[in-house]
Formats: sequence, structure tokens, C-alpha cells
Amino acid sequence: MTEIIPSEDQEQMYFVQWFKRTYPSVRIYSIPNGGARNIAVAAKMKATGQSKGVPDICVPAWRLYIEMKRIKGGKLSPEQKEWFEYLENVGYSVIVGYGALDTQEKIIKGNYGKQD
Repeated sequence: MTEIIPSEDQEQMYFVQWFKRTYPSVRIYSIPNGGARNIAVAAKMKATGQSKGVPDICVPAWRLYIEMKRIKGGKLSPEQKEWFEYLENVGYSVIVGYGALDTQEKIIKGNYGKQD
């Protein structure tokens, strides 16, 4: 029997739903950096500020960025590693979550919710 592993998008949807239920007064937003696009749309997004490697999610009140990865097989790109280092150097925290549950645990263990 083959194990079905949710996609990164599915994991992100599960996580965001949990986050909004758990911290209803804390704003969270996604950053549309990935995905398949036609060349004209990709060029426009790059020209308007899209940057390869920026994390998937931001929680401004907590100065937190979140990069979502699949439970298995998710790897960080060199551009992501550069962005994470930059963000941490300018005072943000960065979490890499391998699936929704891992990301939830990292939020809870990091006491980010205590800032609410």
C-alpha cells in the first residue's frame, strides 16, 4: 500500500485553518511566491517585487515567517537559506515546518502565541 503524503499546499491550508482558529486576533498572510505560471505572469510578478526564496507565510505581530514543506521530501533551496539568514539578521524569526502538525508544534514550543 502506498502512503499518501499531502502536498505542501494542503499542509499550508491545514496549518492556516488551525492558526486562525487558535489565534483569531493575530493576522497571518501567505506570500504567493511559488506555483506554475505562464511566462508573462511570472515576469510581471518578478518586476513587481517577487523574490525567489521568500518564506510562504508571515505573522507580522510576532515578527515571524514560516516556510511550509511536505512531511517527507521537502528541502530548502539555497535562496531560501539566504532569505532565512537575512530575516533572522534583521530581527525576524523563521520556522521551517514539515507539515501542518510540525509547524503547529513549533509555534507552541516557541511560545509565539504568548505574544498575542
